[in-house]
Amino acid sequence: MTTPRDDLYTVRDYLRYACSRFADSDLFFGHGTDNVWDEAVQLVMRSLHLPLENNTLFLDARLTSEERSRILDRIERRIRDRVPLAYLLGEAWFMGLPFKVDERVLVPRSPIGELLEKGLQPWLGATEVHRVLDLCTGSGCIGIAAAQVFEGAEVDLADISEDALAVARSNIDLHGVGDRVRAIRSDVFDRLDGQYDVILSNPPYVDAHDMASMPEEFRHEPELGLAAGEDGLDIAHRILARAAEFLTDNGLLIVEVGNSWVALDQAYPDLPLTWLEFENGGDGVFLLRAQDLRSWQESR
Repeated sequence: MTTPRDDLYTVRDYLRYACSRFADSDLFFGHGTDNVWDEAVQLVMRSLHLPLENNTLFLDARLTSEERSRILDRIERRIRDRVPLAYLLGEAWFMGLPFKVDERVLVPRSPIGELLEKGLQPWLGATEVHRVLDLCTGSGCIGIAAAQVFEGAEVDLADISEDALAVARSNIDLHGVGDRVRAIRSDVFDRLDGQYDVILSNPPYVDAHDMASMPEEFRHEPELGLAAGEDGLDIAHRILARAAEFLTDNGLLIVEVGNSWVALDQAYPDLPLTWLEFENGGDGVFLLRAQDLRSWQESR
């Protein structure tokens, strides 16, 4: 009796096989890809440390026995255990940058990356960015990407989870930004000081209903990074309550709340939130200027 390992030899073979297996399985795609083909390309090519683009030169290359075993094992784990692909590979890409990830942190996928690619324009205007806070940082991807955009800025990566901060520190080292990026253990703002020109946050925002009905892939992610109470706003309320203290006069607060945006809008009907739109998908991200937040607090 033969096995796939006996019949499949080339990169092209394994791409086809992965597509067939994924298409015949009840997988959920939402951790960096959204279809069978992209998932197969990511798994096969990154398992072989080959580029995701301009890679036709390698399609008919034969794999070693070890490489074939590695890819087949990852295909089976992806299907059988519903492990997100990023955890199988130990890496994820955010804003064109690689990040180390494992089950201590969420898989990077925030649309805030699209805002950073545009330098937070037109919202930032002529404001110079000297300090950035990535609140609820997880892997550190948002803050480290911000450090790449604002090359002279100091960036703080804050999270309550020491496990997550260990991953974030490994990514600080990976990108060589330890001279101006630091990881701080803090429960929201509790252990932070000073003011920031930009606060970026992708906090936990999944409500109780969505937590109970999520696909199996999300069960591999840390619940601490997802669940945020009955309406998904437990952390968002705390951010809004104190963010003004930590923003410079022209500072920006940008927070992702995903599907909980309706509940947030209803909870703060008179708060001048700007809900941002994205070309590459994603929603539930608001922007709030420091001056508007302070004026709103004074009016109350």
